[in-house]
Amino acid sequence: MKVSRREFLRDGVTAFTVSFAAPAFLSDIALAQGVRSRNLVVLYLSGGNDSLSTVVPYRDPFYYSRRPAIAIPAGQVLQIGSDSRGTTLGLHPRLTGLHSIFNDGRLAVIQRAGYNNSSRSHFQGTDIWGTGDPNSPSSLGWLGRYLDTLPSPVDPLIGWNATRETPRALMARTVAVPAIPDSRTYSLSSPNGGAEALNERNTATRMSSHVAEDRPHLSFVNGSVRGALDTLDRVSQVNAYVPSVTYANNGLAQALRTVAGSIVRGIGTKVYWVQFGGFDTHSGQGNAGGGGYANLMGTIGDSVLAFYNDLRNQGLLNDTLMLQFSEFGRRISENGSQGTDHGAAGIMLAMGGGVRGGIYGTAASLDPNPGNATLENSGGDVRYETDFRSVYAKVLDSWLGVNSTTILGADFRAGAPAII
Repeated sequence: MKVSRREFLRDGVTAFTVSFAAPAFLSDIALAQGVRSRNLVVLYLSGGNDSLSTVVPYRDPFYYSRRPAIAIPAGQVLQIGSDSRGTTLGLHPRLTGLHSIFNDGRLAVIQRAGYNNSSRSHFQGTDIWGTGDPNSPSSLGWLGRYLDTLPSPVDPLIGWNATRETPRALMARTVAVPAIPDSRTYSLSSPNGGAEALNERNTATRMSSHVAEDRPHLSFVNGSVRGALDTLDRVSQVNAYVPSVTYANNGLAQALRTVAGSIVRGIGTKVYWVQFGGFDTHSGQGNAGGGGYANLMGTIGDSVLAFYNDLRNQGLLNDTLMLQFSEFGRRISENGSQGTDHGAAGIMLAMGGGVRGGIYGTAASLDPNPGNATLENSGGDVRYETDFRSVYAKVLDSWLGVNSTTILGADFRAGAPAII
């Protein structure tokens, strides 16, 4: 039985059977458990988040005239102050968790993040943000290129993808990131259970421990199997993690609970990818009083706050940076179905113990006047002010400790917000 790299990325170690047909990329792994280091957690909001409902310019009269049904009432927003141009802003009322983190000084709000000629396609937009290259959205990912710079041998758990399909951002030339959407099902596949399954596991361990110096191909396979079994042991440690706070019983909260467990256990992962969908809100978006979007905001706020408090209680918040973004923002005016259509610039959020919290960049004026330089597409969309790659550059240079120019293929440091 042959197991391809893509199958392992999709299925994790469950792609293995007792035939021990291990993929080559797991050979010669580092056996160390991994040391305490900085972690990057990407929380990707799939579908195109409506940034004007996340961070609300509640004193802009055009916000209300252009969104008569879905605008967040001014009296209900969670105030966060004003940007450098004096525009007063507030968070969606269901983002009480993020508001608490902002008040702690550990949440950075980066306004009008995007790029020139924004793609309004979910697929192309996601790939552009994944590669960091609007001109080559099918190339390797920006995080994948970072992982390729790490010295060999690279730990097979250096990256953790909490979705079933590997995102463009994690695609690399030499490093494969396993897909582990649920650590509880990350196991060696066997038709048997109980003692017989344990015997099969022990047999595989003994066989893979043999160093066949005169048979390099067998030695290669044995090393691969040993590496796979090692990841099983380390991922199982995450399942035993008892958090210091209570996480809600939803997909996002439980994914962040798993990430927290991985960080606390120190299993060796440096980059995590967590995805939360439902943001393609073309209809029935609702406002502060309810609707689908309010529920999304409540899930994010509560889940991220639990993660924040858990890591703070464990003394690991200073070692963790969370970066949050979506593939595009949405149009300024609501549509006929009380929703919003695909737009241009949006927001990015950064959270962590080392984050310099506050408001970065400026809000757009929502006046549809053709002379309004903060809008584009005949006043229908928010024009970008901060190139999203400058935020990537700050993360790469100041957090991960690599040369962003090399990873991103150009120098975006000049426009990088000083979030860390």
